[in-house]
Amino acid sequence: MSFLQKNIRYLRKKNEWSQDYIADKLGYKSYTTIQKWEMGTSEPPLKKTRELADLFHVDIDDLTNKDLEFPNTINNVSKKGITINVLGRVAAGIPIDAIEEIIDTEEITEEMSRNGTYFGLKIQGDSMIPNICDGDVVIVRQQDDAENGEIVIATVNGTDATCKRLRKYKDGIELISNNPTYTPMDFSNQEILEKPVKIIGKVVELRRKF
Repeated sequence: MSFLQKNIRYLRKKNEWSQDYIADKLGYKSYTTIQKWEMGTSEPPLKKTRELADLFHVDIDDLTNKDLEFPNTINNVSKKGITINVLGRVAAGIPIDAIEEIIDTEEITEEMSRNGTYFGLKIQGDSMIPNICDGDVVIVRQQDDAENGEIVIATVNGTDATCKRLRKYKDGIELISNNPTYTPMDFSNQEILEKPVKIIGKVVELRRKF
């Protein structure tokens, strides 16, 4: 049984999703394709593997090369890492590669690096607890949009970037904290342009040090 085959089944059941649900999310008309992936009689093409990783909110390299149900297994494949910068802050209007406040570095896999441009960001504050805590480092893929429910890094009113969960509506967006003591930030489509509100990346991984 391949890691990919095992992980698709494990993550689907962990999320309490049906094969029909995943098929619909990936644009298939029937669950049979997902069934074949879980049985190991076929494997998803690279594009669909990336979509699966995004759907499950996991690194594509972990999805294909690690046992996510039992992560300490000695059979997990180790690959050479790519170093990325960890930033202490991201100021609005300044390109990521021009920011000089580099406080640390992290490694991502070569496979992951081929899917986009990444940077690390050290989280400040408690707005995203208990999932993301003060001092945690998140790995962010640079992009200017994201899907409903994904955690993004966004700038508002020209201030430093903030980490929030994105909710889209026809007439605007909402940036939501995991911590219920924080009020959601609502922006109309007009406010998004005028303030402005800009998404600069999607959080794809959490790195926590003890």
